[in-house]
Amino acid sequence: MSLVVAHDLGTSADKASLHDAGGRLLGSVTVPYPTAHGPAGEAEQDPHDWTGAVAAATRDLLAATGRGPDEVDGIVVSGHMQGAVLTDEQLEPVRPALIWADRRSTAQAARAAKLVAPAEVYARTGHRLSESYTLTKAMWVAEEEPAAFARAAHLLQAKDYVVARLTGTVRTDPSDASGTNLYLLAEGRWWTELAEAAGLPTRLLPEIVPSTTVVGGLTAAAAEATGLRAGTPVVLGGGDGPVASVGAGSLGPDDDPYLCLGSSAWIALAADRPALDPSRRTMTFAHVVPGRFVPIATMQAAGAALSWLAAAVGDDVARLLDDAAGVRAAEEGLFFLPHLMGERAPLWTPHARGAFVGLAPHHGRAHLTRAVLEGVAHNLRSCRAALRAAGQRVDRLQVIGGGSRSGVWLQVLADVLGVPVLRRSVDAEAGSLGAAVTGLVGLGALPDFAAARTLSELTDVLEPGRDPGLAHDLHDRFEAARDALLPWFEAGAAGAAAAGAHPPDRARPPLPTKSPGG
Repeated sequence: MSLVVAHDLGTSADKASLHDAGGRLLGSVTVPYPTAHGPAGEAEQDPHDWTGAVAAATRDLLAATGRGPDEVDGIVVSGHMQGAVLTDEQLEPVRPALIWADRRSTAQAARAAKLVAPAEVYARTGHRLSESYTLTKAMWVAEEEPAAFARAAHLLQAKDYVVARLTGTVRTDPSDASGTNLYLLAEGRWWTELAEAAGLPTRLLPEIVPSTTVVGGLTAAAAEATGLRAGTPVVLGGGDGPVASVGAGSLGPDDDPYLCLGSSAWIALAADRPALDPSRRTMTFAHVVPGRFVPIATMQAAGAALSWLAAAVGDDVARLLDDAAGVRAAEEGLFFLPHLMGERAPLWTPHARGAFVGLAPHHGRAHLTRAVLEGVAHNLRSCRAALRAAGQRVDRLQVIGGGSRSGVWLQVLADVLGVPVLRRSVDAEAGSLGAAVTGLVGLGALPDFAAARTLSELTDVLEPGRDPGLAHDLHDRFEAARDALLPWFEAGAAGAAAAGAHPPDRARPPLPTKSPGG
């Protein structure tokens, strides 16, 4: 075994990384792509942008590391989850992909709740019945765009689509399947009865195989696009959450939980069985490690909230973070609700919105930034409480993802959550590392996933610096502000719906046909 290329399809970009046979990172390249947002809750991406980014990132990675195609013995892919990528028989998208953040299918979620009790869905799939998942997104397309839906032959996730375009073979794995509301965790199969009742033909659902499966080799067209050899083996990989768990070394119940701080954010751990919260605030995915599960509590907008603020005030994120180090927000009466795109854990409502609460004349740009950092941390503290209610131990947290590079934000997390926060040598590359280990196991270069525990080292521990009593009181104030505004958000959404304030979906031209690599 020589080298493996891992692709981590995030919400905003593809990160391609090159790893040796032991998983060691040799280099990485990032290629961004856009997301189209709209007033009705739209969050769409063109799947061609993913394959174009994969092709460009692979070529750039080889150039940056001075490696040739003959040195690469495999490719593996992970990607953002809970979307709906509908393609025809030729693997051409019939419409743009509805990604995880799309919130338009609330009416479909309500109709699905009449087909099966929401409590049964949570007990059998590990997830709430919600517009956050593939089931209702696909139902929305079927009902709102029937002509496009009639052309669909496959219902895929982001990494499944990319792998299919690279190899011509359509498959999915348990980790991505478990993010659809259509996967039975205990039985390890599609919930075909629910799909049929919801009007989704079961022929759309791909075969489920292990994450480490070599699904095929690069087609000639994909090889030309990426600069690699035709026939180079492609390992299926998994959803970005479970794959990041591998990168964080979270393989079993004895490993530390971790916090991923990216565009969204989540707290997760590895377990031997699904973990169900009595209030249904948490989720459980299938792990890419066979026989393991990933209990998780995830929020919508974390790094995305900070990026929004930077764009709104016309400043650089790094400069905002530096300025935020010198002020306090909650202690000076300023709170931020980070629900810019609705919220998953702990609220599970698409109608929540972002808000600054307690603004005063002395609050400036630094205070606003600090409030955003603290608001994300407060919501994650609520997520931690939900996981503890599900019986999980969350006494300290490793932090991965792009946000983990900010010492200011890590200290805010430690102060607000009241637990030690651990920084490791692999931070934003944890997803790529997890994908690489998954690929290397699939290619036979590694005997199992255990190597992931040794591929990064602890570099820093940030202890809580805030008095626990004060931290508790400030968190109570955050939750009180959130709970006070929630009825107002819900009433506003109901009023807008009754008045027909949401514009009808715009007619869209068909997506252009592109080659498998672009």
